[in-house]
Amino acid sequence: MEIMNEASVTTPPSRFYDEMYSGAQVRAHYGKVHRTLSRMTAEERQSRQKQMNGRLLEEGITFTLSGGDQPDGLERTIPFDLIPRIIPGDEWETIEQGTRQRVRALNAFLADIYNEQCILKDGLVPRRMVVANRYFRTEMMKLPVPGGTYVTAAGIDLIRDDKGDYYVLEDNLRSPSGFSYVFKSRSIMTTDFPELYFSQPVKGIERSLHEFRSALRNLAPTDKAEPVVALLTPGSFNSAYFEHTFLAQQMGIELVEGRDLVCRDHKIYIRKLSGLKKVDVLYRRIDDDYLDPLAFRPDSMLGVPGLMNAYRFGNITIANAPGTGVADDKAIYTFVPEMIRYYLNERPILNNVPTYMMSRRDEREHVLARLGEMVVKETSLSGGYGMLIGPASTEEERALFATKIRENPDNYIAQPTIKLSTSPICLDGRLTHRHIDLRVFALADGRNVHVLPGGLTRVAMKEGSLVVNSSQGGGVKDTWVLAN
Repeated sequence: MEIMNEASVTTPPSRFYDEMYSGAQVRAHYGKVHRTLSRMTAEERQSRQKQMNGRLLEEGITFTLSGGDQPDGLERTIPFDLIPRIIPGDEWETIEQGTRQRVRALNAFLADIYNEQCILKDGLVPRRMVVANRYFRTEMMKLPVPGGTYVTAAGIDLIRDDKGDYYVLEDNLRSPSGFSYVFKSRSIMTTDFPELYFSQPVKGIERSLHEFRSALRNLAPTDKAEPVVALLTPGSFNSAYFEHTFLAQQMGIELVEGRDLVCRDHKIYIRKLSGLKKVDVLYRRIDDDYLDPLAFRPDSMLGVPGLMNAYRFGNITIANAPGTGVADDKAIYTFVPEMIRYYLNERPILNNVPTYMMSRRDEREHVLARLGEMVVKETSLSGGYGMLIGPASTEEERALFATKIRENPDNYIAQPTIKLSTSPICLDGRLTHRHIDLRVFALADGRNVHVLPGGLTRVAMKEGSLVVNSSQGGGVKDTWVLAN
């Protein structure tokens, strides 16, 4: 067993699964990283950490914070931790297969509910939970979707419990963010800590941007040799604008705002100085409500009037397809294992976190009697909003949520508080432990599902916190998948 050359490593709490340590022993796949960190003084580690975060600032890699003790709208660099999260190859194989299976099933579910609705007729998913869902779009009923692909880009959030078992926490299918942080994290590690990175046989991620671009191009509604792909952004004020510019630049696609586009003869064009340029595929990073003021919110200044008509006429592909949000609703999430059995005739590879439906009276009463032990989530929200974390809540907060649940039980689900795994982070040069999760990214084009090796490890930077979301102050780590 190796020990740091200073009293710099806190003993991992025994009630959590620690990624680097098994008790006092270093896990085998972390051996080289541990040795490298051991040879450094606290001052050297602190200097290296400062250098990495300085690069984030230089490159403008930011996110807008809100809530908690942060003023709303405060733009900060995302805290980056120099200690990577390492996943052995055989462990990753299970994650990859489980993610691919889940995305296939979710896409089949969307294709079904917007066409024949077999799963609703067979009673496996309650009809009212779908048709009354705020993200269900009647405009998509019976509408042909290019390649039958509703979900092109997905972010599947995984956690590990105290036994080290992986569970799916939630599915992100509307416009999942975080792709750019995966690539920037890797760039920082290879540039600013090469001796650590190149000490391991880490699977590369460079191919994934090519896969992303190919997935979008393959969805073009025509057989054009060079289809025009554009990324629709809300603009520079958006919290993830850095990611929008990064992806457009790296994939060689157009970056546009709604005001840059115009509809003519049920086709969408970019206004250029040289004239109009027809768009074949639109990768949107704005919500359904704002896509087209003629179809959805009439007060939207972000979308393109006539976009949905162009879509109906088959002249443009929108990725992800409008209406995908119904499948990442937190109540619908509970039925995904059944979807996998129903559509794929397979056993789920990755399990859901045990979940209670507040619309079911017996489950609701069970949760209300134990709110202090539960995590309660509003079904339609994401990013860590609309949540009650029971063990960290006050009596007043629990009473408020109990009232909300009783008034609108359909709007909430509850889960037991999972003892999220921890990982060492470098804080002022010394190592301490924080809770983490893993967002795994998948890219689909109707034929294949590519899973980006590693994904984004998110870190709850506050001691004891379970909230890892970047929008609420969470940090990130580079995630290494080891080649077998």
